[in-house]
Amino acid sequence: MEEKKEFDKEEMMEEELTEESAEATTEALEEAEEEKEQTESAPEEKKGFFKKKEKKDKKDEQIAELTDKVKRQLAEFENFRNRTEKEKSQMYMVGAKDVIEKLLPVVDSFERGIKSIKEEEKDNPVASGMEMIYKQLMSALTELGVTPIEAIGKEFDPNFHNAVMHVDDEELGENIIVEELQKGYQYKDVVLRYSMVKVAN
Repeated sequence: MEEKKEFDKEEMMEEELTEESAEATTEALEEAEEEKEQTESAPEEKKGFFKKKEKKDKKDEQIAELTDKVKRQLAEFENFRNRTEKEKSQMYMVGAKDVIEKLLPVVDSFERGIKSIKEEEKDNPVASGMEMIYKQLMSALTELGVTPIEAIGKEFDPNFHNAVMHVDDEELGENIIVEELQKGYQYKDVVLRYSMVKVAN
């Protein structure tokens, strides 16, 4: 009887040990699963954290928008300034051209007056005064960029010359200007007045 009791006692102890080890194993498995879930959820949290960083802040968007606006306005202002400078230059060119064109008949009158002076009267104070004024006027026009168009002895060029007379001369080449009836002028690269010429052949 005592042996049976001891055997039952040992059997009970073994059963308790088995239950304890089963509980420990179950707890260990549960802990392992929890750790696994935490590990799996961690990258998502990390990913979510980076997602928030990747998304632009409202202030950054406003700064980018304002910077873009400023750049556009600067470009528009630069275009406006260039356009205004060009328009000013063109207006000055047109104004100068108009004034010089009105002065050309005065130059023609001075030239005709000087040509009409006889050789013996060239020392006359009036004749000397006319020549000095003419030289001063031509000097001022040259400073402004006005130059006479070369004609006599040159080949006829419709861009600078206006042929009003024609003559046949075997001694001269083809389309050679033999006489200038009215002097032509150009202001910088613009023709103010075409030279009126007589052309040979």
